[in-house]
Amino acid sequence: MIWQTIAAPLSVPSPRPMTVRAQSIPARHYFSKHVHRWNQVVYAIVGALTVATEGRSFVISPEQAVWLPTGLPHRVGSLLGAEFRNLWIADETGVGLPKSPTVFNVLPLLQALIIEAAEIDGQEDQDGYAGRIAGLILDQLQRARPLPAALSWPRRGPLARICEAVYADPRDPRGPEERGKELGMSGRTLARHFQAELGISLRSWRRLLRLFKAIELLGGGLDVTRTAIELDYDSTSAFIYAFRAEMGCSPQAYVRGHAAHRRFPTCCGNAPA
Repeated sequence: MIWQTIAAPLSVPSPRPMTVRAQSIPARHYFSKHVHRWNQVVYAIVGALTVATEGRSFVISPEQAVWLPTGLPHRVGSLLGAEFRNLWIADETGVGLPKSPTVFNVLPLLQALIIEAAEIDGQEDQDGYAGRIAGLILDQLQRARPLPAALSWPRRGPLARICEAVYADPRDPRGPEERGKELGMSGRTLARHFQAELGISLRSWRRLLRLFKAIELLGGGLDVTRTAIELDYDSTSAFIYAFRAEMGCSPQAYVRGHAAHRRFPTCCGNAPA
């Protein structure tokens, strides 16, 4: 299935000091490359987003968001669909926030504030409530914990198609040899290309993807046993062990909210331009 383009908004007023946009992104849709005259927080309350900037491409879950500074060319899309909550923040309001694209954890308080800001967007602010919500969001952004990266993702081409297929079916165990045959190349050549672009082997990337999908499924309300089955772990205990090894806590503890304070495991490096 071909990816479809969503037109980026044009001729919109500058945020004063912050504008919240709520939008559903259908599966395999994306905003084509564009820039803003203001800072942006890219976030989805449901589903995963693919974010591409100059020299980097990665996927974020609802536990993460991306800060994009003013003037940075970028693309945003979703492979399986997402509920997009987009913050536009004026330069003067974003003083002290990063000057480069930054992935950070979204704690439950920040998530609730973003949802509330989207709910009241466009309403009259006679008592200053919306302004106080915006101020709290900015406070939380200042306190957000940066991450070295999110789940690395190929920018385009055959590797992107492989990653899309693995994302759609994490249970598929095929490695470089089998995947390479589909592309008319040897397994060694595919493995070399994958390592060069993503800085990680296909096997290690699939392991991190399964953890990423586990976070997405658990966050969507799926129980631990069903999540283990969906991701083709040998047993529930094997899934719990793998999750604890990467996250430092059990899936049950994550569901209770403790994992919001822990760092999501990242891939080793970023994709080149």
